[in-house]
Amino acid sequence: MKLNNGIFLLVAIAAGAAEAVRTMIPKTSFNSQADFDADWSYNYPWGTDHNGGARMDPAQVKFANGMLTLTARKVTGQKDAVHGGQNIKINYLSGAISAKEHFNVSRGGGYDFSGEFKATTTKGTWPAFWLTAVDSWPPEIDMAEWKGSGKISFNTFNTSSVLSWKDVTYSNPDQFHSIKCEVRDINQKDVSVKFYMDGSLIATHVGGGFFGKPMYLIINLQMEGSSGSPGPSSDTLYQVRNLEVLSYNP
Repeated sequence: MKLNNGIFLLVAIAAGAAEAVRTMIPKTSFNSQADFDADWSYNYPWGTDHNGGARMDPAQVKFANGMLTLTARKVTGQKDAVHGGQNIKINYLSGAISAKEHFNVSRGGGYDFSGEFKATTTKGTWPAFWLTAVDSWPPEIDMAEWKGSGKISFNTFNTSSVLSWKDVTYSNPDQFHSIKCEVRDINQKDVSVKFYMDGSLIATHVGGGFFGKPMYLIINLQMEGSSGSPGPSSDTLYQVRNLEVLSYNP
């Protein structure tokens, strides 16, 4: 269509692109309890415990005005967790949330996961923003993981021993940083995974055989475990804002 100023507008292309995008989780999901309940559940999809020294507790999850805050609080007297056949001492109550929808890359499609994160890098703290298998593991994509080392990690697990990772220095952990992960179908078998921080492309991985496999989306503040111990005795906060998930389908 030709506009009066002589510029040609490709209406059909623009309309097609708009139809291909669906907002799965809007930036308003942390505005209120009703907004939260529409998209999220408390804890991990499998329960309160995983692979570290914190037990997830909905009381440690707060949200308002588009901001999610997870708080890890030092406690005593908790029953041990069990992971991989090993007992793990629980030294904290903390928070985790998981999306109600699963994320399954379809033919020619994919997702964008994005948000702004303020995450600690103190020893013994282990915040994360990640995707993991609904059925049999893998796939797993750690879209952002901080393991108490002063760095941020971007990881893709094809198996427990076949993985890609990129660790970079995480400057100014007391400030928010933007994180974006683009997951796209390559060949109806594998997917490409592009990791961005503060607008810059950090790494590109390939998820071998990830196509068509449903994944959970999790935001959690784990403690100790792979991030070292002992963790801090004072409260630890992990905050997320402007969280959005877009689905792309042709």
